[in-house]
Order: sequence, then structure tokens, then C-alpha cells
Amino acid sequence: MLRLTLRQVRADGLRLLFSCLAVVLGVAFVAGTLIFTDGMRAGAYARAGTFDRHTDLAAYAGKTLLPPDLVERVRAVDGVAAADGELTGTAGVVGADGKPVLGYGVLAAIPADPALQSYDVVAGRLPRQPGELVLDAETVADQGFSLGTPVRVGGSAGAARPYTLVGTLDVAGTSRDVGGPYIGLVGADALAVAGVPGYDRIMVAARPGMDRQALADRVRAVVEPGVTVKDRQTILDEAVEDAVRDGRQFGLFLLTFAAVAVIVAGFVIANTFAIVLAQRTRRTALLRMVGATRGQVFRATLAEAALTGLLASALGVLAGVGLAAGLGALLSALDAPVGGEFSVTARTVSLCLGLGVLLTMVSAAVPAWQGTRVAPVAALTDAAVQPARRAGRVRLAAGGVLLAAGVAALVGAGATGQVPLVAAGGVLAFLGIVLFGPLLVPALVRVLGWPARRLFGATAGLAVANAVRNPRRAAATATAMVIGIGLVSAFVVGAASAKAGIERAVDQEIGVDFLVTGIGTELPAPLAGELAARPELGIVHEQRSHVVDGVELRAAHPALVRRTLSAVDAGDPAGLAPGTVLVHRELAAARDWTVGSTITLAGRPFRVAAVVAAEEPILAGSQVPAGYVVDVVDADFTRLFPTERGYLAEVDPAEGVALDTAQAAIESVLAEYPTVNLLHQAAYKKMLTGTVDMLLTFVTALLGLAVVIALVGVANTLSLSVVERTRENAVLRAVGLTRGRMRAVLAVEAVLTALVGTLLGIALGTGVGAGGMAVLARIGADFALVMPWGRLGLVVGVAVLAALAASVLPARRALSRPVVEALGAE
Repeated sequence: MLRLTLRQVRADGLRLLFSCLAVVLGVAFVAGTLIFTDGMRAGAYARAGTFDRHTDLAAYAGKTLLPPDLVERVRAVDGVAAADGELTGTAGVVGADGKPVLGYGVLAAIPADPALQSYDVVAGRLPRQPGELVLDAETVADQGFSLGTPVRVGGSAGAARPYTLVGTLDVAGTSRDVGGPYIGLVGADALAVAGVPGYDRIMVAARPGMDRQALADRVRAVVEPGVTVKDRQTILDEAVEDAVRDGRQFGLFLLTFAAVAVIVAGFVIANTFAIVLAQRTRRTALLRMVGATRGQVFRATLAEAALTGLLASALGVLAGVGLAAGLGALLSALDAPVGGEFSVTARTVSLCLGLGVLLTMVSAAVPAWQGTRVAPVAALTDAAVQPARRAGRVRLAAGGVLLAAGVAALVGAGATGQVPLVAAGGVLAFLGIVLFGPLLVPALVRVLGWPARRLFGATAGLAVANAVRNPRRAAATATAMVIGIGLVSAFVVGAASAKAGIERAVDQEIGVDFLVTGIGTELPAPLAGELAARPELGIVHEQRSHVVDGVELRAAHPALVRRTLSAVDAGDPAGLAPGTVLVHRELAAARDWTVGSTITLAGRPFRVAAVVAAEEPILAGSQVPAGYVVDVVDADFTRLFPTERGYLAEVDPAEGVALDTAQAAIESVLAEYPTVNLLHQAAYKKMLTGTVDMLLTFVTALLGLAVVIALVGVANTLSLSVVERTRENAVLRAVGLTRGRMRAVLAVEAVLTALVGTLLGIALGTGVGAGGMAVLARIGADFALVMPWGRLGLVVGVAVLAALAASVLPARRALSRPVVEALGAE
């Protein structure tokens, strides 16, 4: 039986080719993900101590900051060789052309004492005194900066000021390499640029021979309660854990899509073995007649699957190496803040080989078991292929119940606002399609085949008859496409709906021509005042808020306040002025506040001018209940919270001033603020929705592999079906069916099968997307279902073209044998 199995693998190698390709693609995805994440993990260990090579201890205050005077107290501790404060924040660099250098800029305080300096200096030296600056080598090269020349740097504290460039650093591949400039200043300058009163941590170097634990105890004695002192090993362990956790999360994200690809590959493999074993019905029956037991036949088939899976998995691992290298190169080209070494471990190789073998054996198990059910007397019949069996009533009933339950769960998700119901509904609906497929898919093929028959006549009629001849096979082939297409459609529908919701929110909340936004940081303190001082500008409003006593106080501009109001319950919002407030209805009801009431906020009295309702989404992590909001004018907010800053300012031209003139005035002010960006309303929408588009593109590319595997399954099923229909096709050609019409029959058959799977996938994805949007709408966000017909049409078009391409090789095979020879085929 072993020799026979090996011979069968050689004899049926071409028939199993597409099945092997499915395994190769699925294993390649898994292997590439594991190799890439292993490299990220190895790189994390290598980079963990980049900036702590000379740090023996460090004091951390958690979410608060450590005052500069604490550095002096730590430095005075017996046994401390050096101590200095460090912070990491955000700042920007004004380029050689006078424009901000693009990218998220990292600001860091460089320790002044050489005993704590852990930087790789490329040229020059590290800063030693205020007014000196170091930059990363890439920024210096790109901008053409020279050592000794002034470079302007600015942050949230104020306008950019010049610092003397004294050195360049190599920070590539470190945790602080995030795609933008790396800016190093001495501690005092870093605090001034960041606009913060203290450091993130205090770094300590011990004197030679000093016991680290004893020194840590001494440092703890001089710091405030709540400050944590960590030794070097703890610092490194936590740095590694942070980096590894990020890599692990990214790896799980990729493995989710790899799992989809593997599941689709399983459908393709199962369908392939079902067809191949059906074509071996006579051979199997003959083996049984000469003494082979059912167990021997079953084990021989599993051995064949294992050998096929092993060979395909080995190729998949090699392909995964290339995939990991390509992913690393792509992310590097995009300046993404992830990366690492190239690491192929024995664990990854063995896991992927085992996965491929197991996947193939499990997928082949049911067809192999069914193949043993053939009675030996079948060898005496003239049927070389098992007749197509209808799906059982139990299967169809279970499929109908699961499909109905899935639809009910998706509908219930919107009614109850329960996110788990969306996932459960999608899974149940898919399982229902799988089980109900033998009845559903042929019915849809006949429906879609009706216009094809009207257009192409008998050619399309033959294609429809061939496609529905074996309902189980047709269902398995179409179902493999449902997974990938369904997930792609869910993301496409969800992305379109999310973008539409974001754009509606911007239209409702933004009523000005220009928006000034902070790049990864708050707006600089003097910026709003400088903009307001320009005569070309009329409205300048910085969006700011502060939570006090369970109420969110928001700065408001009287000319803009009506844009967010959906209703006015009492009073007149036009009465908003210094000393008055607008109270949202939920808060007014909870506190029994009415128009004219005098209320106290942050220790100051205010009069309620109106009770209003506003269009505002419920944000995750909000510190106050929904609707517990009070609007106050900008001047009052500044008096209450003078240090509070926002991330967005709204600007409108003054009366009679052209937009170009107003824009020039804004740009002249922003030239000194490299951490600030100017946008039109349309550009602001694009900035907010850009992340959605990028994520959609990335997800679609990942899920594309699952769709490719499913299309491989279409080609595989069609190719093997051609082998079964060798005589039949020869008869058709003998009675006048031309070679072109034979190609058309197979093309229409492939298109119908792929089209049914695509439409079912779109229906499933749309249902999941609709359920998700209904949940968001239920919890208060302004999202509604939007159908991106263009993108969905593109999905259908690509599937049809791919199906046509998948029919080329089977058609060539069908036409390769002469008619007379094919008529004599068994």
C-alpha cells in the first residue's frame, strides 16, 4: 500500500497541483508572519538597551513629572556618580527651505554628564550647554544642515528659536525612530521647548563598586512618595516587554488574516481530494476486491495527503521567507516604526511544516473516509465516477437554522448595541451558508445563468448544467470565496460608512474655512493670540476643554456655537457672552439648572443663558457622562484654565477678506511653529479619513491572498471536472461544438461559480458591516450604513475577470486531446 501510495502521488501529481498551491500560499502567509515577528522580537532585545547602556538606576513618577530640583537631590546621594533628568516629547524642525520638516518629531533631553550618555554619535558631539542641538543623521543629510549652523526648533511652548547644531546621531531602528526628526537638547532647553515643568524620569549612574540595591534604597529615601526606583535589569526587561508586546500585537493582527487564508485553503484541499477520490472509484473498488481493507485505503489516502502537504509546506516556508523580506522592505520604504532582524527559527519551520501537513490531512480526512464506502462490486460497473449525492435533510435543516440565527444575531446587534452579536452573527451566517450551500448555490447558479442562457444560448445552458451537476462540489467551490470576499466586503462597507460619518461630523462641527492642527502635540500657547491679532482674520477659536467636578467645560465662540446644536430647549444661544454659559440638557436635568439660574463652575459664578442639545459622539474613555457639558466663551475659559491647550483651532477670514489673503496671513504666523499644520475643511476631512483608507488598503491586500486561494480552487475544480467529462466533451466536439464554444462553456461555468461565491460574500460582508454600524448608532455615534456600490462593483468585476483567467488552463486541457482519443478514454 505504501508503494501504491507513492505511485498514486506521482501519477496524480498534476491533479493535486492546485491543491498544493493552496497549501503553499496558506503556509507562506503563516511562515512570513512568524519570520517577520520573530525578527521584530529579536530586534527588540537588541535595541532594548540602546539609550540605557550606562544607566544603573532610574526613578519614575508614573503619569506625573519629576521636578528639576529632584535631580540635584538624587545627584547628592552617596554612591551616585551621575544623575540627570530625561524626557521624551514632540517638537518640530524648520527645514532649510523655511518649511517644517515632515514627520512626527521626537524631542529628547540629552544627559549632560558623559557617564550617562548612551548615543551613537555620527559626527560632532553631544550638546553640553543650553543653545546646542543634535539631530538624527538622516534629517541632517536630507536638509543639508552643517555643523555649527543654527537650526530652528519649536514645540508646544512657543515659536521656533535657533539652536546651534553640534552633532548628528544614528537612531535608525531604535524605539525612538518613528519616521521624523530626532531632536536632542540639554535638559533645560528640552523642558522649555516641550513646555512642561519636569522630567519623565531621572537616570542614575552608580560609582564603581557600589552595591546597586543599597544605592536604590538610598535614592528611594530622597524621592517623593509614589516615585518608583528601578534597577537596570528591570528597565531593560520592561523595554523589551513593551517592544515585544507591540510586535506580538502586530503578529496577531497578521496571523488573523493568515488563519483566514488557511481556512480557505482547507476548503480547496477538501474539494480537491473529494474530486480526485471520486475519479478513483474504480481503482479503489479493485483494491478492495483484491484484499485491501477499508482501513488500509483510508490510511493510504491520508499518507498521500501528508506527503502532498509536506512537499507543499516546504515550498510554503521558502515563499514565506520571501514574503517576510518583502514585508520588511515595504514597511521600511513607508518609514513605518516597525522592523527588525531577519530571523528564521527551527520553531517557525517545524510549526509551518506541521501546520501544512495537518491542514492537508484534516481536509482530506472526510473525502478519504467517504472513498472507503465504495462497494467492491462497483469495479464491475461502467461508472468511473461516483454519482453526485444530494445533501441530506439534516444538513440542510441545520444550515437553514444557522443562517436564520446569524441574520437574527446581526439584526439584534443593532437593536441591543452588543458588539459580540456582530461577530456571532457573521460566524453563524457563514456556517449556515456552508451547510445550506448544496441547495443555495445551485439555485443561485440557475438564477444567474438565466440571462446568460438568453445571451449565449445553448453554450450557457451547457455551462449551467455542468455547474449544478454536483451540488456539493459547486457549494464547496463557491463557499471558499465567501470567506475572503465576505471579510473584504465587511471592511469596504464599514470603511465607507465610517468615512461618511466622519465627514458628517466635520460638516456639523466645523463651520470655518481654515483649520490649524497640532502635529502629534497641543497647539503652542501663543499661537491663537498671534492669529487673532492679524487684521486679515476674523474668527479665531481654539477648541479646548477641561473636566472639573464631573462636568466638561468647553471653550466656545458665540459666532460658531450654533453649528453643533441640534435643538434649543430653553433660552437663546445668542445670549452666550462673558459670565454666561450654555448647559446641555442632560446636565441641566441632573442638576436642576434652568435658564437664568446662577451656577458655580471652577469656583466662579455663571448665569445659564440657554439649555441646549448638541450633536456629539460618545467618545471612548470619556471622563464625564454623556451630555454633562457646559459651553463658556473663550475669554472665560482662559481665565479659568490659562494653561489648557487644544489640538485644533478654527479660523475664518475677516469680513471682505479673500481666502488667499487670509491663508497667506495664517501661513506667515505658522512659519515659526513647525509642530502646526494648516488645512482646509476638505483637507481636514481627508486627514481624518486617511487612516481609514490606509487600513482598508492594507486589510484588502492581506485578504486578497484568501481570495486568490479561493480562485485557485475554482480553477482546480474546473480542471478536475474536465478530466471527468473527457468523453462527454469529446462527444460534444464530435457533434459540432467548436473549440471556441468549448472555451466559452468552461468560462461561463467558472464565472457563474465565482459570481455566486462573490455575491454571497458581499451579502455576508454587508450584513456584518450593517450590524457594526447599527451598534455604533445605538451607542450614540453618528454612523449609518453607506453602500459603496463602486467598490463593491469593482470586487465583482475583479472576481469575474479572475474566474475567466482561471478557466484558461482547464479549457486548454479539455482541448488538448484529439476527439477520437478522448472518446476512447475511460
